[in-house]
Amino acid sequence: MLPITAKVPQRDDCHPGQLPDDLLSSDSPLVLKSFVKHWPIVKAGLSSPDEAAEYLRSLYNGTLVFTAYGEPDVQGRVFYNDDMTGFNCNGVKADLNQILQRIFHHQHDPQPPTIYVASAAVNNWLPGFAEQNPVGLEHLQPLTNIWIGNRSRIAAHYDFPNNLACCAVGRRRYTLFPPEQVSNLYVGPMELSPGGQDISLVDFANPDLNRFPKFKQAMEAAQVADLEPGDALYLPGMWWHHVEALTPFNVLVTHWWRDSPAYMGRPENALKLAILSLRNLPPAQRKAWKALFDHYIFEHQQGDTDHIPDAVKGMLSQPLDPVSAKKLRAELLNKLKV
Repeated sequence: MLPITAKVPQRDDCHPGQLPDDLLSSDSPLVLKSFVKHWPIVKAGLSSPDEAAEYLRSLYNGTLVFTAYGEPDVQGRVFYNDDMTGFNCNGVKADLNQILQRIFHHQHDPQPPTIYVASAAVNNWLPGFAEQNPVGLEHLQPLTNIWIGNRSRIAAHYDFPNNLACCAVGRRRYTLFPPEQVSNLYVGPMELSPGGQDISLVDFANPDLNRFPKFKQAMEAAQVADLEPGDALYLPGMWWHHVEALTPFNVLVTHWWRDSPAYMGRPENALKLAILSLRNLPPAQRKAWKALFDHYIFEHQQGDTDHIPDAVKGMLSQPLDPVSAKKLRAELLNKLKV
């Protein structure tokens, strides 16, 4: 991979339950050194990988968990198959005990199969884990997920919510890109992707700059975060991130939350609707609609609708309340009926 000199800034004065508000609203990533070093899962992993696995087994409720399995030649890269009609890993549901056994069976292989449990909600499979390993974000009601596996490489992608990602066992490397680098990352199809989220097609371990020449510009804007056990990464929503698990056994715990109420819906829906209705318009019309989007959405300022009486602002009211949101959603659903 091309060399990256920029490191994500670090802080070592943050602890669970003591995160400043300005950090949680920041639009830049930040590494929190030793943030969860007192977690039971972290202490177990520092003692030995086997002890960390035993800790997970002690909480596991027996519900089958979804896992991705790739042959050794995948080399940890969870990606598409050769013609991009499917994926290079098979997805199966399995008992977590069997998954852990398989990971440890191959831990000394020079080129093991890829074994990857992705984004499993801890409350569904590991009751009590979140309470025993807290981050102090209860007021934000985050979605807490666990990621378990051996060495893996997860293609660069973005997530809409903010994330506090805690490295519990093993080491991880995040390569981060600000949202405006999307055009330099060569993003694949929107309908089909290994994790359900649009991904970069560039192989970071061996980038093909003839096929992806603008990727060099993306790397010039990249930042790297190397996480040790107990470290956490605050990752603002919409930042692109490539994630590598670097050790034979790894556990990551993510906490996702959004800054807007759930009743406002997911912005991806608006993007898909714009692809349907705007993307194929003539350039002049797209430019005109861009001006409207800038006015009403991207460049709007507090007070720019003061000329409209409050009683009739409707969907332009700030903020949009649940009743107005429900009404707008119903109107859209009705108009989208064909």
